[in-house]
Amino acid sequence: MNGTMIQFFHWYTDGDSFLWKHTKDSAQYLSDLGITAVWLPPAYKSTNGGYSVGYDAYDLFDLGEFDQKGTTVTKYGSKDEYLDAIKSLKEKNIQVIVDVVLNHKAGGDELEKFKVIQVDEEDRNKDISDVMEIESYTKFTFPGRGDTYSDFKWDFNCFTGVDYAEGKEKGIFRLIHEHADGWDDIISDEKGNYDFLMYNDIEHRNPFVREELNHWGKWYFDQTDFDGVRLDAVKHISPDFYKEWLTLLRSNSGKNIFAVGEYWAPGELPLLEAYIDSTEGCMSLFDSSLQHNLHQASKNPDYDLREIFNGTLVGSHPNKAVTVVDNHDTQPLQALEAPVETWFKPIAYALILLRKDGYPCVFYPDLYGASYKDQGKDGNEYEIFLDKVDAIEELIRARKDFAYGEQRDYFDDAHCIGWTREGDDEHQGCAIVLSNKDVNQKSMEIGKRYAGKTFYDFTGHLEEKITIDENGWANFPCPAGSVSVWVAE
Repeated sequence: MNGTMIQFFHWYTDGDSFLWKHTKDSAQYLSDLGITAVWLPPAYKSTNGGYSVGYDAYDLFDLGEFDQKGTTVTKYGSKDEYLDAIKSLKEKNIQVIVDVVLNHKAGGDELEKFKVIQVDEEDRNKDISDVMEIESYTKFTFPGRGDTYSDFKWDFNCFTGVDYAEGKEKGIFRLIHEHADGWDDIISDEKGNYDFLMYNDIEHRNPFVREELNHWGKWYFDQTDFDGVRLDAVKHISPDFYKEWLTLLRSNSGKNIFAVGEYWAPGELPLLEAYIDSTEGCMSLFDSSLQHNLHQASKNPDYDLREIFNGTLVGSHPNKAVTVVDNHDTQPLQALEAPVETWFKPIAYALILLRKDGYPCVFYPDLYGASYKDQGKDGNEYEIFLDKVDAIEELIRARKDFAYGEQRDYFDDAHCIGWTREGDDEHQGCAIVLSNKDVNQKSMEIGKRYAGKTFYDFTGHLEEKITIDENGWANFPCPAGSVSVWVAE
């Protein structure tokens, strides 16, 4: 079966232990739909306890089990509820993808004094102070957990940089200690060196840190039996670290753990390709270049659809591309806000779900809808309503049932493109037509095996039916600014 992942959360997912119970209750529905993998949010205790989305990671060993940061449970529920949710997914043969945040730690327990140099925020290679001593919350003792699962205590020697200094204005401070020899080597020269992202930046060159993170990966696998990892903020981490970490994780688990990294670089395909090369292909990446194209196309009704895959990872490295329409960072009011407009989303999902290349990932609000309030960049509060995407269930089911076999492309018109999938020994095929302007149709070949057969629009957008001619061809129509998926009756 064609695999389809879902990101089963968004930035504003309800708290109060909603998500783990909801995941458990949704397992059957997701399985029936054709979802084969569920990406769950960071499940460990973070700085704001029951309010944290999870990317401000505090204690990786606390999966909602210990009274820390003002709460025992995380935003999403207790450890037992988390393990129950995972068990329910696995019983339906759905893989579990866990979110791994190993770039930084936040919410330290105690202040420490150490030496730093302040750097320019726009060029981290540029020092803007002499060596000085500061105090910052770099001591992590985990008083609520103690030595359970691990007796490792983090201190300033475990970090490369911090963005907090007691009594000083916020800035970026590079630490000076035996393990920190300047910033770590990373792929791009964005901001001079973008090793530092936020909070306390983990020093992956410290052998004790690496040993602890390797131990944690094995522990986490033993607790949950996960099938894959989504790796946060990999553009800020030396490629060497994850090569070692994933090799050991796969060896220790005896399982070929799937990995996808978040290297967000919209429209900058060479950076994604360089990261894949430098990590020797040990992980896939989200196709931020394709998401950028989909966003642009949805804003511009004159967009040339023949160019939608230009400069994308799925175009150059189809076996390493996880394709997305939106995620928790691109959704409205978020830092990397670049949502695909509502009208274009069925087209976008057809492009990632029904073609042979790429591993598609559906975004939770696109399947379930969502509403939330937050401040915009202008300081005003906004209420956002994200509607369930038109025909999204049909498009996911069409991938499961029909998107197989030879693919023939008809990318011959700026505003109407299509392709056919001939099917295989076990599956019927389908024909897909989409338009970002007017009502249109496309003459396409689906194969002689369908000669004389009647086809209907699986999305329900068009009521008419068409007959395949003796040579396996037909004129396949689609509505204005939408998509049709034609399948045999």
